[in-house]
Amino acid sequence: MSIVTPTEHPFAVFVRILGKGKRGARDLTREEAREAMGMLLDGKVEDTQLGAFLMLLRHKEESAEELAGFTEAVRERIQAPALAVDIDWPTYAGKKRHLPWYLLAAKCLAQNGVRILMHGGGAHTAGRMYTEQLLDLLNISRCEDWETVAATLDRGEVAFMPLRAWMPLLQRMIDQRNVLGLRSPIHSLARILNPLGARCGLQSIFHPGYQANHREASRLLGDTAIVIKGEGGEIEVNPDGIAHLYGTETGASWDEDWPALSPQRHVKPAQLDPQHLLAVWNGAEDAYGELAVVATMALALRGLGGQPREQAFALARQYWQHRNSSN
Repeated sequence: MSIVTPTEHPFAVFVRILGKGKRGARDLTREEAREAMGMLLDGKVEDTQLGAFLMLLRHKEESAEELAGFTEAVRERIQAPALAVDIDWPTYAGKKRHLPWYLLAAKCLAQNGVRILMHGGGAHTAGRMYTEQLLDLLNISRCEDWETVAATLDRGEVAFMPLRAWMPLLQRMIDQRNVLGLRSPIHSLARILNPLGARCGLQSIFHPGYQANHREASRLLGDTAIVIKGEGGEIEVNPDGIAHLYGTETGASWDEDWPALSPQRHVKPAQLDPQHLLAVWNGAEDAYGELAVVATMALALRGLGGQPREQAFALARQYWQHRNSSN
């Protein structure tokens, strides 16, 4: 037993701010969030503190200021060259009701000169289909370093880079999901990061109420972004329902509703066969899938050029009809 009062760990203050009870707890300021995330990324935190911090944030629900501060800390530590990117496309949720049609949308856009960086955190939840599992099937390049990303983009292809390859400590936090029993706020944070400063960041946030929060975080960061409640949590417009777009550009927020594309809902497939994605890319028909692909391309084009919905859809349909299915 020590009779000398121990020195408090420097990170303890951030755990205390979040966990000091109903009356004492509060949100972190943007500056506190930046400092806290910096300590996490620099390995200056104990494992017990990491778990407590992530779960307290999850219980409280992170604020826009916290998300902005966390993002600033991550961006300060990204060691990447200056690369021209049009669309930042985070893919962290996985699909379970429908196939990941967004992958065909991204491929088709890339064929038409849109430079797309995708990034994801691996397969972390049973029963879902993840981007990483379909890269080889769809001939999408997996990049382990920024040089490969640059070469892939210059070839006119989608570049996918695993989170572990450019921010491994964030990947470690995501991997805590099966230890802690809940997804941590890092799953949401990863969608905002836009590591290469793309012209537009697309974000899918499934849970109601979080979309506006993420839009506000991107606005605080000065980013151009569109946030949607994507199908299954991925950046994919569900053609069977109304899509609400939460946008921000040059520090101003905007909202837009896109009507459903089908008069009645399509029947959910009994099982998800990845080969069907390839078949549709090669010319097979799928009413739901093709609507989802075109609408998702239109979303990206809306974010890039500020085109009205009708023009974005017209261009997306043109791209899809003239896609090179051999690539």
